[in-house]
Amino acid sequence: MEFVDRKDEYTRLKEALNMERPSMVVIYGRRRLGKSTLIKRVIAEEDIYFLADRSEKEHQILLLAKIFSQIFPDFDKVTYPDWESIFMAANYRTENKFTLVIDEFPYLVEQSPDLPSVIQKLIDNHILKYNIVLCGSSQNMMYGMFLDSSAPLYGRADEIMKLTPLRLPFIGEALGLNAVNAIEEYAVWGGIPRYWELRERRASLDSALWKNVFSVNAPLYEEPIKLFQDDIKDIVKTSTILSFIGTGANRLSEIAARCNQPATNLSRPLRKLLDLGILEKEIPFGVDEKNSKKSLYKISDPFLAFYYHFVVPNLSFIQLDRKEPIERMLDQQFSQYIGLQWEKICRDAVTGNIIDNVLYGKAGRWWGSVMNEEHKPEQIELDIVCESIDKKYLLVGECKWTTGENVSYLTAELIRKAKLIRKH
Repeated sequence: MEFVDRKDEYTRLKEALNMERPSMVVIYGRRRLGKSTLIKRVIAEEDIYFLADRSEKEHQILLLAKIFSQIFPDFDKVTYPDWESIFMAANYRTENKFTLVIDEFPYLVEQSPDLPSVIQKLIDNHILKYNIVLCGSSQNMMYGMFLDSSAPLYGRADEIMKLTPLRLPFIGEALGLNAVNAIEEYAVWGGIPRYWELRERRASLDSALWKNVFSVNAPLYEEPIKLFQDDIKDIVKTSTILSFIGTGANRLSEIAARCNQPATNLSRPLRKLLDLGILEKEIPFGVDEKNSKKSLYKISDPFLAFYYHFVVPNLSFIQLDRKEPIERMLDQQFSQYIGLQWEKICRDAVTGNIIDNVLYGKAGRWWGSVMNEEHKPEQIELDIVCESIDKKYLLVGECKWTTGENVSYLTAELIRKAKLIRKH
């Protein structure tokens, strides 16, 4: 698969590493986003790339020494008692500036809590002759080490980049899809490049799902567990909460009831999932979040939403390799699932864009009870509601992922709803 997007990140990383003085760059974000791929596209052959693991400190230093020996002959013939000694040894040996990349940096810090202070000392004393790129998938640790004002490395990085999922248009470019197929595929795989690579190896979406997801031997069969290992301690509780949300329990009271726990016990795990970007909290457009009792919790990542909607309820069938119940569920619910993702895509398309020469702010959804033309309460919902930046216009819209709709009726009904909420 071709490397798509990441132009800004690529340029920023390249410029930082090409500065006259040595620099430190920090790159973080959830797994599978292509952090390592981005770095490898920028660094040169004479640079050092070291992938850390969870082994003990002494073993990690030994492994790094072996990697250094690729550019410094016999570098690994010496025993280095600590991190400072190996960093300084490389400093003494180098004549030309190079780049040292430490991937999965949090693994090293787990075994060597003093490592950030060691690097801080080298940077503050302007000792290093080479660049350092520190990369990690643990968002909690990376944020804590570089963006917490009390951390040793706070303010030391020349660049800090948080990689996020790629946007919808790029999946079409990467996989050669038309607009409709791109939306369907994005609703399943989201903006994660690794998932796109796995999809590319199969002839169709259906084949990719059976080979990559709906099998005990599939590479993505236990993907959520692997993602949560970096930042979440209670994986079982987290997965349970997401399972309920993924199958329609979106209100706090509903989630608490299914978990058989008081709602107050869920505030911390839900906040954690919100902070990590796994969940999003939806409130009716124009309603103050602090005062809203209508908040809905939704899984924000498309793949995780798909997984907890279609995979988790069918785990027993997958274990027994029974395809028919899964196929039936997909036939009955897949289009509706795509429709929900399509609504989010449409709201994102409106947000911050100019439509009919009007610049709009952040789009949302509105739902609630209003008094209709007969002066009776009516529950209505609007898929898109967005106010212009100058507050002179309100855009409302309806999103449908279906065929054969009566467009005239939908338009008239949308106008009717818009008038009702204007009075609300």
